[in-house]
Amino acid sequence: MPHFEIAIVDSNILAAMGLQQILADMLPGVEVRVFNSFDELQAVDQGQFVHYFVASRIYFEHASFFREGKHRVIVLVNGDLQVAGVPTLNVCQNEAALVKELLAVHRQGHPHGTPMPPHGHGVHGAGHPSSLEAHRPGPPASGASGLSSREVEVAILLAKGLINKEIADRLHISITTVITHRKNIMEKLRARSLADIIIYVVMNGLVDVGEL
Repeated sequence: MPHFEIAIVDSNILAAMGLQQILADMLPGVEVRVFNSFDELQAVDQGQFVHYFVASRIYFEHASFFREGKHRVIVLVNGDLQVAGVPTLNVCQNEAALVKELLAVHRQGHPHGTPMPPHGHGVHGAGHPSSLEAHRPGPPASGASGLSSREVEVAILLAKGLINKEIADRLHISITTVITHRKNIMEKLRARSLADIIIYVVMNGLVDVGEL
């Protein structure tokens, strides 16, 4: 099985570690490495990284390197800053919102490649996937997650941002039952937060990121 690596280049250690955990949850089996400076990255970079998540300051300071065609770059920004021709990710938002935006970038693919197919394994450059989508797992086998059909329904509604009462009204069950389902979902998925549930339902094709 090919070994894939993703680099995060950001001097903000806490932000980088948070993104590292999210990417690890999204892409099990892919190694996500954090570098606190461009010099740290260059010391080990042998062209093995399939994606670079780069703080905007570092990106602009070393734009000639990151603009090379072989690099697939997502620029980490604070707020709504746009970078011409390069996908951006706003890191100044809560975890659930960050995950939704990251999944949207994931779905759109890299601007220099074609849009990502639902379960594609496209190639862009020297044998590397053209996008994060190449690592996306297929839908889980029946019962593989351990979630019941009702728990799947609740997980989808949670990912869409509904609160307990709204889920109870939608599914015609009590709030207590919703809370029980929510607890079971967290335990079965080993989820740490709502962000993990969002990742689960989108990455397994249970809901489209555009619906969130």
